[in-house]
Amino acid sequence: MREAIAAQTSFSLRLSSYLLSLSRPAGSNLAFSPLYLHSVLGLLTAGSSGPTHQQLLSFLGFPLASDLASLHLQISNVILADGSAAGGPCLRYAGGVWMDDSLRLKNSFREVAGSVYKAEAHAIPFRSMVRSLTEDLFFNL
Repeated sequence: MREAIAAQTSFSLRLSSYLLSLSRPAGSNLAFSPLYLHSVLGLLTAGSSGPTHQQLLSFLGFPLASDLASLHLQISNVILADGSAAGGPCLRYAGGVWMDDSLRLKNSFREVAGSVYKAEAHAIPFRSMVRSLTEDLFFNL
């Protein structure tokens, strides 16, 4: 687990360094969650294969997807556990996957998304929604 935490910390520091190096308007602020971004990329890794899968693992600093999933399962069960009953915090973040209903998600991905990343997967009729929104916009001009 130490290696996994070190890899996640390294990712966070690299990402922070990059984002802070970007030019921003004077007096502006920057807020982001490296943990959330790591989780999103971990979820993408769980659903990927081939070269994309290997590139994501490399970028996140993990040799195996199972190591990455194990870290996020620990984060979900320990760090994000509801501690309010004992006077502690209750931390939450929203996670989900939305895809066009013409595509199918593998059941194994749905299971990993739900059990490890606490994310829900939804099929949405994006194509018909775009048509409907376009028609509404056109007729309301």
